[in-house]
Amino acid sequence: MRKNIFLNALILIASCNAYAQTSVENLGNQVNSIYHEVRPTISADGRLLYFVVEGNPANSKFKEDKKAQDIWYSVLDTTTGKWGAAIHAPAPLNDLRENAVFWVSPDGNRLLIRGAYQNGKFVGRGVSMVTKTETGWSQPQMLKIKDYDRMSQDIYSGAFLGNDGKTLLLYFSEEKNSYLNDIYVSRLTDNDEWTRPESLGETINTENYDELSPTLAADGTTLYFSSDRPGGLGEHDIWMAKRLDDSWKKWSQPINMGDTINTAKWDAYFALDANGEYAYLATTQGSLGGNDIAKIKLSELQRPKTVVLVYGQVFNAITKEKMSAKLFYDLIPGETSEGNSISSPDGSFKVTLPYGKKYSLRASADNFFSVLDTLDLVKMGSYKEMHRDLYLTPVDTGLLAKMGRDKDGNEIRRDLDSLEQGIGLDENPIEPGQIVGIKILFDFAKTIIRAESYTELNKVVNVLKSNPSMEIELSAHTDKIGGYSKNIILSDDRAKSVREYLLSKGIAAGRIVSRGYGETKPVANNNTEAGRQQNRRVEFKIIRK
Repeated sequence: MRKNIFLNALILIASCNAYAQTSVENLGNQVNSIYHEVRPTISADGRLLYFVVEGNPANSKFKEDKKAQDIWYSVLDTTTGKWGAAIHAPAPLNDLRENAVFWVSPDGNRLLIRGAYQNGKFVGRGVSMVTKTETGWSQPQMLKIKDYDRMSQDIYSGAFLGNDGKTLLLYFSEEKNSYLNDIYVSRLTDNDEWTRPESLGETINTENYDELSPTLAADGTTLYFSSDRPGGLGEHDIWMAKRLDDSWKKWSQPINMGDTINTAKWDAYFALDANGEYAYLATTQGSLGGNDIAKIKLSELQRPKTVVLVYGQVFNAITKEKMSAKLFYDLIPGETSEGNSISSPDGSFKVTLPYGKKYSLRASADNFFSVLDTLDLVKMGSYKEMHRDLYLTPVDTGLLAKMGRDKDGNEIRRDLDSLEQGIGLDENPIEPGQIVGIKILFDFAKTIIRAESYTELNKVVNVLKSNPSMEIELSAHTDKIGGYSKNIILSDDRAKSVREYLLSKGIAAGRIVSRGYGETKPVANNNTEAGRQQNRRVEFKIIRK
């Protein structure tokens, strides 16, 4: 599997000459100490730095093991540009094991850590996720990676999660007790599990040499990793390669990062923020003792593609309270999910989006209607930070009672048959905001109305003709299967098809507006088939009675 490596020796000479020879800058004694500081991991905004400290007496397992490793972190003072004093991370990030952070989400709300945990209990090899809560960090929960236990037989292993939250890079050896690792990719599935790891291919994974500590830049394309392959300057060097397609097996020939970053010793663990201007690494160059965390300004050739960091907060649209929500960003047009994130308990979020695409950014929470924002980043530009706040409207709230809801805030839904026949109008008069369901059948993933639905549609025609001043919003809805953007388009086209039928029966065009909401307004649980069936619906809201 590992081939074609000797070209690196020739590339190294050219790459060292091409890169600007800037010096490594030690982060100082607030971060570094007489102990070993290694494995830096930095948030996308460059303001939160996690790292591992070996041998500090404050470490959880120090009494049993003088070389024990724990997680520490430092926060950047944006006013002075100085890093704050290193803080020993609390439980559950640190326990009586070898602890490490492999990845921090762009907003710092999630961490990927060493070890497999179930409900906070250590169960073996693997990686786990922790999430920020109102009271601290959640208990670690292992990522369910298909065949990981069988495939990973190594002495050393690790991982890195792309900023999209759905691309997991792993390194391990499939040979028991081997020191020679390969780098693999695993992808998040719809049921929140991870696919069987696949090798990145022979351009990255070379024969009889070690590849480890992958870092994927915010552009989702540029890979940095450590290897002892021929052409390096020392025991292990940092190398860079560009992904050429979506197979994750085709890469540009790796380039050595040069002698300002690599030394004659063991170099690994390389981190970048979203800007990509500076890299953070563990090095003995100018250290206070052992390995220290330092940063270095990258040349243009060493940097990834530029991205946009989108930040903001999620609010309850009615109360204006800050709230936690799930965030998704998809391509426009299309149905492919480009990534996911979450907002913290105070509503704050950050996501990184590569240039060259148009995105829909949406927030979702239980018992709230989803909200969508569009970001057009097709035109390439420089790194920038873009502010977007998102407001989620509650599904049920008494504050919306005047919008066709009862005193408890529940939607008032009318039966089409009763409305057509005028039954119950004295007790429950027609009012704006009331919703009427229509039993319409479509072919799967199509917009053509089945003939057996015409009887139901003719009831709507009768209602509109019996109430000549009535105006309606005709809406179509889907379940969550099929992709967010595709569902929006499909539902919108279906609503238009129903509108066209009503117009063909003599209803004035100005009395009907149509809209597709896709999966954004569920009325039942999308995790069950019965619930999804209820969510696949057509209905109309009375705008004017």
